[in-house]
Amino acid sequence: MLDKVRETTVAKREAGGITQSIGATSIPIDAVKNICGSLLEKLKLKITIPGLLIIDTPGHESFCSLRERGGSCADIAVLVVDINEGFKPQTDESLGFLKQFKTPFLVAATKIDRITGWIKHEGECFYESFEKQPQWVKEKFDEMFYNLVGQLSERGFECERYDRVEDFKKMVSIVPCSGISGEGIPEVLMLLTGLSQQFLKERLEVVEGIGKGSVLEVKEVKGLGTTIDVILYDGEMKKGDWLIIGGTEPIVTKIKSLLKPPAMKELRVEKQFEQVDYVHAAAGIKISAPDLENVMAGSPIAAVTDKSKVEDIKKEMMEAVKQIQFETSGDGVIVKADNLGSLEALVHILKKKDIPIRKASVGEINKKDILEIETVKDPLRKVIIGFNVPITEIAEQDAKDRNIKILKSPIIYRLFEDYEVFVKETYEKIKIQKLLQITRPAKIRLLRGMVFRQNDPAIVGVEVEEGILKSGVKLKRGSGEIGVVKAIQKENVSVSEAVKGDKVAVSIEGPTVGRHINEDDVLTTVMHKNDIKILEELGMIKEAELAKEILK
Repeated sequence: MLDKVRETTVAKREAGGITQSIGATSIPIDAVKNICGSLLEKLKLKITIPGLLIIDTPGHESFCSLRERGGSCADIAVLVVDINEGFKPQTDESLGFLKQFKTPFLVAATKIDRITGWIKHEGECFYESFEKQPQWVKEKFDEMFYNLVGQLSERGFECERYDRVEDFKKMVSIVPCSGISGEGIPEVLMLLTGLSQQFLKERLEVVEGIGKGSVLEVKEVKGLGTTIDVILYDGEMKKGDWLIIGGTEPIVTKIKSLLKPPAMKELRVEKQFEQVDYVHAAAGIKISAPDLENVMAGSPIAAVTDKSKVEDIKKEMMEAVKQIQFETSGDGVIVKADNLGSLEALVHILKKKDIPIRKASVGEINKKDILEIETVKDPLRKVIIGFNVPITEIAEQDAKDRNIKILKSPIIYRLFEDYEVFVKETYEKIKIQKLLQITRPAKIRLLRGMVFRQNDPAIVGVEVEEGILKSGVKLKRGSGEIGVVKAIQKENVSVSEAVKGDKVAVSIEGPTVGRHINEDDVLTTVMHKNDIKILEELGMIKEAELAKEILK
């Protein structure tokens, strides 16, 4: 959608086609007027705000932490939902943050151009395009649209199509649109503008004094040295202000120059900037200052004119970063990321999934990480998770030699898909190894007329009534041990095990038929408490219950 407004292709260049980090674009009011065109005249809307700063937050559920920060500093939000698919887990997560921060929002029901039979009308208002669609397409649209209305209603929101809303304070507006054809985009911008200036007047006033923001990216720029791209979401900053940048050891420096990207250009990818002496929220800005070489992307920043405030701000920032970057001595995964914002997202998700973390830090995967993860005892946590980071040659070879699993990807949700696969595969290996060490419970009944040999060894036909019978296990009748299963045959073929319902021939070393065992006798495997414990640990509850019954 933003690419359509800016006529750029930023989204196409992102890994997986998904925004991987927060971006910012300033849209001046002249651009809004140009895109909205005659729509403003029809509605007789007089614009009083100077423009919009769009904070483009990642769209996948894995980026909840980054989106939370975006939501917390936004005055108004656009919740983007694919009209063809409706609500997804990440949509619910975004909605949760909007509720948490009490952020007013509208819904952009996007990808209307993918509705079967839809005829595109480039850049038109939705309503005008909709009127030109065939009747059967309108009916298909209505079906999808009211499915979305129902999903929002289930979540406690009264909503309607934007042109049918009677009270904008009580109802959520839904704007059908397309980021490909541009249909509905004029209404999205018009609603953002109208709702902002009508309901958010007090929030839009700039507070003088401290400027607060977040580092998007650290870049080397010819003629300027190391610079930082920043979202200023509160207050103001001036050339010459003290700049405090959060980290394990906060950096204090002075702003040498403020560089503003042209309107309608994405801050992260722009090359041309205008030098300014002053900037106020909300803004995307590039800052040049000494000692920025060790700044981490994702770090919080503050700008003040009064030097006496610096120390207090430093302390606050140190505490905030300690929540994200840390190291412990316990069992847990190691997490590495390319910047503080991404690391924050990873840590947030891992904690939400109750996955313990041994270490979380920014930077490449190195030999020290390999040596540390090797000391982790829990095989399900013996893994290094790396988001968008390289691995040193020494560390890579070390990991192969020591059989250490490293999961790397530039897309966060794929990391967690890979981690789930790793856990599943590792668990299955552990399960197989543990089951080889214990006796599986089984209850068998000797069949009538199926005595093939009385002893040395006794060979009899049996039916497995419960559990799994394996060769090599000890059998008992009641509380008395009677012998060992030497072999099992099913339909004249030797097998290693028989399951419930199987009728098989079994050779048993030890007993004599007619003296120690008889037809219709029920025999069970000899069980121990440790067998039961392992079955319970592996979640094999039915077998554990059978083992308890046998042991009793």
